Amino acid sequence: MPTFKKVAAILSPPAPHMVGDGFRVHNFFPSGHKIKMDPFYLLDYNAKIEFSPTNSPRGVGVHPHRGFETVTIAYQGAVAHHDSAGNSGVIYPGDVQWMTAASGILHKEYHEENFSKKGGPFQMVQLWVNLPAKYKMTEPKYQAIEHSQIASFELPDQKGNIEIIAGNYKGVKGSAFTFTPIEMYNLRLIADAKATLTSPSHYNTALIVIEGAITVNGTAHATTNQMVHFTHEGSEIEIETTENSVVLFLSGEPINEPIAQYGPFLMNKPEELQQAIEDYNTGKFGYLEE
Repeated sequence: MPTFKKVAAILSPPAPHMVGDGFRVHNFFPSGHKIKMDPFYLLDYNAKIEFSPTNSPRGVGVHPHRGFETVTIAYQGAVAHHDSAGNSGVIYPGDVQWMTAASGILHKEYHEENFSKKGGPFQMVQLWVNLPAKYKMTEPKYQAIEHSQIASFELPDQKGNIEIIAGNYKGVKGSAFTFTPIEMYNLRLIADAKATLTSPSHYNTALIVIEGAITVNGTAHATTNQMVHFTHEGSEIEIETTENSVVLFLSGEPINEPIAQYGPFLMNKPEELQQAIEDYNTGKFGYLEE
């Protein structure tokens, strides 16, 4: 018989800070809460905020990445992005952008022009997903996953659905390619719905309540903007909603390799960080206009 995955803590969002002038984020980890979520290295949560109209789009200017992937999940608002490999696009509500920075890329992201002019609610999640050493210097690539392309499992009695961004839920395979085993779902549930998730006991696992309120495993209660962090005991998670809810589920097999991190570089050894800085300074990440 499966056993419930034990809840380690219900975590409230740390104090927010601005990334550029367009993203007001709560860093749940690694700075905000000292929890281990390998292969997820960082989680910035842009809780819902209202942006006023502007003709000058807010955002983050040109910056480099190496050694990991960024995953941006849009809930409200829209973000336009460009990189030094010539890729560009817009992430709309429900969309996911999975960028494998790997050997190195320059990137910038701004509120999409029409959204900027109108203003409105804005809500996003951005994750840094670590890459194993053997993949850190592979070619950069994108997975632009539109909401309509995300595989979905419909719950009985029209209680909602589970969107499988990555992994496999009850035989429904996720839309994203991953370098290591990862389960990443958006649960979109109505009030009084129940959903059961399973995850190997050794995976690092958490839930983020994007909207609504839930009870986990019959005892732990979490509400909007809170994170539920689990221990390595048990494998089953039962979620019950007390109101219409959106819940992000993250679970992944640890890579268990040394980490050397400096700014936007996530490597295994300090000398690899020095090489990343040198490569960036000598133009090996390409060129991207501000």
